[in-house]
Amino acid sequence: MARTISDLAGAHNISLSELKPHLYHYLGSQAVQHLLEVSSGLDSLVLGEPQILGQVTHALQLARGQNTVGHILSRLFQNAIRTGKRARTETLISHNPASVSSLAASLAEKKVSSIDQAQITVVGAGKMAELAVEALRKRGAERILVVNRTLERALSLGQKWDAELATFEQLESAIERADILIASTGAPHTLIDASMVESIMQKRPERPLVMIDIAVPRDIDAMAGNIENISLYDMDGLHVQLEDSLSKRSAEVPQVEEIIAEQKALFDAFLASLDMLPLINDLKKQAEEIRQMELQKTLRRMPNLGSQERKRIEILTQALVKKLIDAPAANLRQVSSDTHAVCYAKATRVLFNMDKNTALPCLEERPQ
Repeated sequence: MARTISDLAGAHNISLSELKPHLYHYLGSQAVQHLLEVSSGLDSLVLGEPQILGQVTHALQLARGQNTVGHILSRLFQNAIRTGKRARTETLISHNPASVSSLAASLAEKKVSSIDQAQITVVGAGKMAELAVEALRKRGAERILVVNRTLERALSLGQKWDAELATFEQLESAIERADILIASTGAPHTLIDASMVESIMQKRPERPLVMIDIAVPRDIDAMAGNIENISLYDMDGLHVQLEDSLSKRSAEVPQVEEIIAEQKALFDAFLASLDMLPLINDLKKQAEEIRQMELQKTLRRMPNLGSQERKRIEILTQALVKKLIDAPAANLRQVSSDTHAVCYAKATRVLFNMDKNTALPCLEERPQ
């Protein structure tokens, strides 16, 4: 662990003393529990956040590509990915929007008949606007127009999401085209007043307009909500819905915790089964040695057998040994996490004559 932290600090040209206060680490069972909670969305900045599962999957892929993940760690990450998928398919931990941007996108989708056909105008090109565009794209939005004070600031967003660009000089015409307007600028005052909206709606009286204001302070005059065919949502209303959404996610936590417990038990059983592997390998090795010895005896007594007959006898003996050994091996794996696993292991060695110096273990006194 110390070497890993030292390498990380060296890669970023910072001192260990500067880096260490920002790090934490877990060992053993705590590390397993932490990874499962992260993958399932319980241990994240936003409860149920879905992107972390993709990041865990990507981390495993990168590690495999660099040959830095072994059998046990690979199994752990596969278990964590399975846990995250179960949490999101068997519960509603990720079903309700958990951020203002995703909530705005969800509202927009519900307010139009087809999100892929709707014209969406996003006013602003900051982080909130970018998150809103990302959430809209994930929901299938295709026609997006980004309006910003300068085109240079909006250019990266437009290229990333294949969005159309416009400046504030074209704001009124951009709103007139819109089915959905999402406003998210850092302006210190409202940019869209009620009179502008009323003038625009007079040009399109039969076409509704959904306006979602996620700016603080607000970008859209609150009075615009009184205009016919206008549906206006602001941060106050969104926060109420967001709290309700997060409350619904929180209600799913106990069920997610049950999934985590189930998956952790499976991984613990896998770890315990590793302790049985040397015994199982010894059992198979002994059986193979016996098979080979008896097979050679038989073949020496039958010197006239052809190659095909010899091959058939070889296959027959292999099948017999496999059928005899598979059941004990499977049972040993199954009881590997049992509290009496050591007793089962010792008993196996005695019963199969693998260790003549071991006394038969775990014998209880017979009642008189």
